[in-house]
Amino acid sequence: QDNRVSIWSAGDLGNAGLNGEYHGEPHLLCDIQHNGDVMDMQFLDRERIVVASSTGTVTIFRHHQNNQTLSANHRWEKAHYHVDQDTSCGGAACTGVVCNNPEIVTVGEDGRINLFRADQKDAVRTIDNADSSTLHAVTFLRTTEILTVNSIGQLKIWDLRQQRNEPSHIFSLAGDRVPLHCVDRHPNQQHIVATGGQDGMLSIWDIRQGTMPVSLLNAHEAEMWEVHFHPSDPDHLFTCSEDGSLWHWDTSTNVSEKPSFLHQGGRSTAYLSHSTINQSVVSAWLSNDPTKDRMEITNLIPNQTLSVNSLDVLGPCLVYGTDAEAIYVNRQLFA
Repeated sequence: QDNRVSIWSAGDLGNAGLNGEYHGEPHLLCDIQHNGDVMDMQFLDRERIVVASSTGTVTIFRHHQNNQTLSANHRWEKAHYHVDQDTSCGGAACTGVVCNNPEIVTVGEDGRINLFRADQKDAVRTIDNADSSTLHAVTFLRTTEILTVNSIGQLKIWDLRQQRNEPSHIFSLAGDRVPLHCVDRHPNQQHIVATGGQDGMLSIWDIRQGTMPVSLLNAHEAEMWEVHFHPSDPDHLFTCSEDGSLWHWDTSTNVSEKPSFLHQGGRSTAYLSHSTINQSVVSAWLSNDPTKDRMEITNLIPNQTLSVNSLDVLGPCLVYGTDAEAIYVNRQLFA
């Protein structure tokens, strides 16, 4: 009932012990009340955080580092709504937000896409009927293009320079229209996109060709809530799920060269398509001959039973939140 946005200090890497284990407790720096469930949030810059609410409102909070407080810096009331913005119960959940300072894009249950600028009171652009179904997530493809995923298994590209309110491309899963919940694009090769959905499958798309995924990988046993390429080492990908698992997908080396002992979480090796021609040009994610090479998959939290709802990754650190009302930080991803 009472929701909050909180800033934590997870401490300093400097005081790790001899074996790399971390000493010191994370501590709460500040928090602020938030109206509605927090559906998504992202830093806009070092001080400002954009937060999406189940009420349809989008808020920018500012973190004042000198006195460790949070304040509401700007608010777009009912950026997402079902009937009209003025009715008291008309809000529709804002399901996803993505920032490319100063621009902010939001999507929602109302099938609407909003483009905001941090310093402007009104939306720069709104695509009212962008989708007839719920838009679950959004990400930037490049500065003027965004990708959205919806609840009928479609991935769409929108060019924000175009005035027409139609996607420039539509991709979709064949057969059953399985809702897609999350999307991320490869940081260096922008034509490679990963999505995850209700059936727990990981889909890899090459948006230069075709309208269907290049590969469908069996992943989780329940909904996949989040997918992220490692921002500086995109041979590594991370996915988390309602089934309580968090998988690390590693395409960086030929698994057969690695020692086969089991490490934390155990290892399952999936046969996956790869290309052995010039690795720098052909990404390991876009595959066509499954026998040539393999991928290493590790479940980073093998005995977890409660849903892993969200994750993020940077450098050697992985952070994730679960239904156990806990947030975990793993600082030794590549140890």
